[in-house]
Amino acid sequence: MQQRPDWAPEGVDLEKPSAARCYDFYLGGAYNFEVDRELGRKVMEVVPNVQEIAINNRAFLRRAVRYCLDQGVRQFLDIGSGIPTVGNVHEIAQAADPESRVVYVDNEPVAVAHSRAILGDTERATIVQADLLDVEGVLDAPETRRMLDFSRPIAVMMVALVHFVADSSKPREVIRRYYERLPAGSYLGFSHVTGDHYMEGVQGLVKLYEDSINPVTLRTRDEVAELIGDFEIVEPGVVYVPDWRPDTEEDVWEQPERSIVYGAVGRKV
Repeated sequence: MQQRPDWAPEGVDLEKPSAARCYDFYLGGAYNFEVDRELGRKVMEVVPNVQEIAINNRAFLRRAVRYCLDQGVRQFLDIGSGIPTVGNVHEIAQAADPESRVVYVDNEPVAVAHSRAILGDTERATIVQADLLDVEGVLDAPETRRMLDFSRPIAVMMVALVHFVADSSKPREVIRRYYERLPAGSYLGFSHVTGDHYMEGVQGLVKLYEDSINPVTLRTRDEVAELIGDFEIVEPGVVYVPDWRPDTEEDVWEQPERSIVYGAVGRKV
C-alpha cells in the first residue's frame, strides 16, 4: 500500500486512480499518486498524444470562459473543476473583470483540498465538494448561494466531465435540471470524449479506465449534441475542440479529430 503523502487529505483512496489526478499528471502537475501515474503511462501507450489532448481541452475551457465574458457574463460555475492548474476560471474571469465571481465544484478530495488552499481568502471565488449528479447539492450549497446571483446569467462549465457519467445515471436529464434552474441568458461550456475517430486507441483508453474511480462512456457527436440539446448551441456548433473559436494559428490542428474531444457552448434563451 502506498504511503499517504503529507498533502493528501485523510481518507483519500490511494489504491484506485482518479480522473482528476490522472488529468493533473497529463498536465505535468504534482498532485497525483503512483497509481494515477501508472494508469496515465498506460494511457499514453494507447493514446500517445493524451498530454496534448489534455492541454488542448484546457485551452478550450479558457476560450469558452472568454466567450462568455464577451457576452457580458460575470458569474461562473465550474463543475468537475479538477485539481487547480495554470489558467483557472477565476484567473481568466477576474483578469477581464475583477468583480467576476466563480464557484468551483468537484467530488475528488485532492482537487477540493488544493482548490481551497489556492483560493485561500479569495472573496470572489470558492469551492464546493459535491457531485454533478447531485443538482441540488451543487446549486443550493451555501457557498453557491452566497457567491452567485441566480437572477443574473451564469456560465456553467462541464468540461471533460460528462464522459465519466454512465447512461444509467441519465446525464441528459441531469443537464436538463441544471438548465431549468439557470436564468435566461446563461451559458453552458461543454466538452466530451468521443470514439468517432481513432476508435482503437480510444477504446484502449476506455478499457484502462474501467477499474478507476471514473470509468469512461464514449458518445458520438449526435449523442453529445443531444445531451446539451436544451441549450441553443452557438457557432461553430459541436466540433472538435481545436476547431472551437481558435485564438491563434497554433490552436488549429491539421487533424482536429486527433483531439478525440468534442466541444460546444450553448445559451439558455
